[in-house]
Amino acid sequence: MKKDRGKGKLIIVSAPSGSGKTSIVKYLLKHYPGLCFSISATSRAPREGEKHGVDYYFLSADEFRQKIDDNEFVEWEEVYENIYYGTLRSEIRRIWDMGRHIIFDVDVKGGLSLKNEFGERAISLFIKPPGIDELKQRLIKRGTDIPSEIEMRINKASEEMGEVVHFDKVIINDDLDKACMEALEICKRFLNDNG
Repeated sequence: MKKDRGKGKLIIVSAPSGSGKTSIVKYLLKHYPGLCFSISATSRAPREGEKHGVDYYFLSADEFRQKIDDNEFVEWEEVYENIYYGTLRSEIRRIWDMGRHIIFDVDVKGGLSLKNEFGERAISLFIKPPGIDELKQRLIKRGTDIPSEIEMRINKASEEMGEVVHFDKVIINDDLDKACMEALEICKRFLNDNG
């Protein structure tokens, strides 16, 4: 991907599950027309209402592993056993071929991998929940995970909070409207900087 670096900039939005990153990414897409959403690939089953090629590229675990072997990912991670997430090289090319900047909604490890790959062409934002207890309540309220999955996500979130120092900017999401506006200002400054 190194030869494609000059084509556009990248906004990387990462956070523990339930921190509000997807809501913030949707806000940025709505309010900054030059951005295009990078659709991640995953081996998890679609949630209700999710569509292949819109929300995610849904692959079987075997298909995902084959694409890893074929070096088709810029970054990937096995988040839970046989549950993979990753960014396809073809997805970045697709967006840059449209002349757009890319926005990512990725987990913390994926965000750090993308920042490492693209360096100064990318800005990494860490969306921080007010605290672990608040995060747990958000996950329960969301209603998409069973209790054992919520516990796994909380344990992972505790680890991910330790990575905050490696991100360019940290946004504390204790007020979603305020967090969205802060993210938009950061993105505008970064995307309009020609340096």
